[in-house]
Amino acid sequence: MPQMNGSKKQGKNMNVSHRIILLFAALLPVSATLAQEQKQAQQAQQADSAQYTRYRFGGYGEMLFQRMDYGADRYKDPSGAPRDKRAYVSIPRTILAFDYKFRNDIVLGTEIEFEYGGTGSAMELEYDEAGEYEMEIEKGGEVALEQFHITKRFAPWLNLRAGHIIVPVGLTNAHHEPIFFFGSSRPEGEMTILPCTWHETGLSVLGAYKGLSYEVMIVNGLDPNGFSTSNWIRGGKQGIFETSVMTSPAFAGRLEYSPLKGLRLGMSGYFNKTARNASMPQKTSGIDAAVTIGTLDAQYLGHNAVVRANLVYGHLSDALRLSQINRNISKATNFTRTPVAQQAMTWAVEAGYNVASVWRSKQKLIPFVRYEYYNSAHKVPAGMAETPINRRTLLTVGANYALLPNLLLKADYAMRQLDRGRFNRENTFGLGIGYTGWFVQK
Repeated sequence: MPQMNGSKKQGKNMNVSHRIILLFAALLPVSATLAQEQKQAQQAQQADSAQYTRYRFGGYGEMLFQRMDYGADRYKDPSGAPRDKRAYVSIPRTILAFDYKFRNDIVLGTEIEFEYGGTGSAMELEYDEAGEYEMEIEKGGEVALEQFHITKRFAPWLNLRAGHIIVPVGLTNAHHEPIFFFGSSRPEGEMTILPCTWHETGLSVLGAYKGLSYEVMIVNGLDPNGFSTSNWIRGGKQGIFETSVMTSPAFAGRLEYSPLKGLRLGMSGYFNKTARNASMPQKTSGIDAAVTIGTLDAQYLGHNAVVRANLVYGHLSDALRLSQINRNISKATNFTRTPVAQQAMTWAVEAGYNVASVWRSKQKLIPFVRYEYYNSAHKVPAGMAETPINRRTLLTVGANYALLPNLLLKADYAMRQLDRGRFNRENTFGLGIGYTGWFVQK
C-alpha cells in the first residue's frame, strides 16, 4: 500500500481545513436568507414534542438493501478493493421506545435497540491495515439499552437527567432517527470516526429558552484500546465488558439556536482523558490519550427545500505512544490493534427539494445530493506513516419518497473515491425504508 511521511503533507492538510471552514461559513448566510420567509419547522420534529398525559410507546427503525461493485478488503491490494459484485439485505436497527410520567415533573425515558436482528453467533472476517485478516466469532446482532433515564423538570429552561443517555456530539448523533437524513444509510463520515448512535451513562443538565436549547453532561469515557486507523475513536465506546469504566469521566455538550423559522444552527463538544479507562490501565499509565472533539452544523427547512451541513474535527493526544501500546494488547479483546491518528475530521453538505410541490401534491418526493469528505487519519504524529487510502470522499445522489411524514422510502447511489481516485473507486446502490413515531399515547 503506498505510504507517505506525515510531515510532508502538513501544509496541504492546513489548506484543506481552511477551505472547509470557508465553505461552511459561506453556507450559513445563504441558509439564513432562505429562512427569512419560512413559516413552519419540520413536521417530523414537532411530533417528538407531542403531549401525553401518562405514557407513550413508539420507536424507529430501518430496513436496508445494498449492492456493491467492489470487494470487502480495500487494504490487502495496493490498488484498493478489487472489482466484485456482492449484495446484502439487513435490518440495521429497530428501536422500541417507552416514556412514562411518574408525575408531570418526573419522567422515565427508555429505548431498547435491536441491531441486525438481535443477538446470536456469527462468523466475521475482520481486515486490518496490513492487509491480513482474522476469523472471529462475534454476536450476530445486538440488543442494547440505548436510553434509560429519569428526568426531573424544574422549568422549560432547566431539567436534570440521570441514567443512560445520548451523547449529542455531531449532527447525526443529535438527530439520528432515519427521517432526519436523506440516504438509505446514515452519513458515512460521522459513522466512521465517531460512535453512532453514541450513548453513555451519566448525568446531564438540559433545557430550552425561546430559540435556544442546550445540554451539558458528564458520562463514562472511552476505552483507548479500541481506537484504530480506519475508524479513529469509534471502537473505543465501552461495552465489551459487563461494566463501563468511569475512572476518567468524559464531558460533553451541545448548543442549538434557531434565529429564524426553519433555520437551526448547532455546535457540540467532547473531552475525555481516556488512558485511565483502558481495559488494562496499567499499560497506559504515563499518558493521557485525551480526546477532544468540536463540531458545527446547520440545517434549513423551507420553500420545499432542505439544506444541511456539518463539520467534525477531533484531536487525540499521545497518539504515537498509544498506537505502540495497542499493537501489543491481547487478541482476545477483538480490538483491531492498529495505529491511531492524532487528528480526524469529516465535513458534509446535502440538499434536497420536494419536486411534488411543483404540481401541488400533498405527497413528498425529494431528490437529493450529498457530498462528504472524511479522513480517520487526517494528521498522524511524527514517526507514523500516513495512510492516504483513508482520505475518503463520497458523492451520493438519490431520492426520498414520503408515504407519511414519518415513513420514508429511500433509494440512492453512492460513489466513493479514496485519496482523490488514487485507489479503486467503490460504488454502492442502496434501497431503504425508515420510520419513526409514537404508536400509542395516553
